[in-house]
Amino acid sequence: MKLALQEARKAGERGEVPVGAVIVDVSGAIIGTAGNSSIADHDPAGHAEMAAMRIAGKNLENYRLLKTTMYVTIEPCVMCAGAMIHARIGRLVYGASDPKAGGVVSRYQIGGDSKLNHQMQVEGGLLADECAELLTSFFKKKRG
Repeated sequence: MKLALQEARKAGERGEVPVGAVIVDVSGAIIGTAGNSSIADHDPAGHAEMAAMRIAGKNLENYRLLKTTMYVTIEPCVMCAGAMIHARIGRLVYGASDPKAGGVVSRYQIGGDSKLNHQMQVEGGLLADECAELLTSFFKKKRG
């Protein structure tokens, strides 16, 4: 999660919403890292999770990210949670909850929906205060 926070800080410095994601394989090797890039890339799918999955897929030469763990600084949105299901991410660990748009616990429970063809293990709250503070301070500066 510390590396995801570093990616989030870099995104914030670029003027993006400070969210970072890291994907590791079963051995713990890092296979994808990214921060948000929606603004710079003019891409509504430019979320950190989406970019990290693209990088991990290229590194593995496979669109299936079986037995991987994604660490992300905020609870993923519905779009990212859906992509994680399609990629077959095995485990998601997130920092801060997102009560407005959370796609895995807070608003929707996509990661554990038994109607879908894949479920992932979901754990929230890792370095939650630090992750939340990064977002809160970013938006205070933006609005201030």
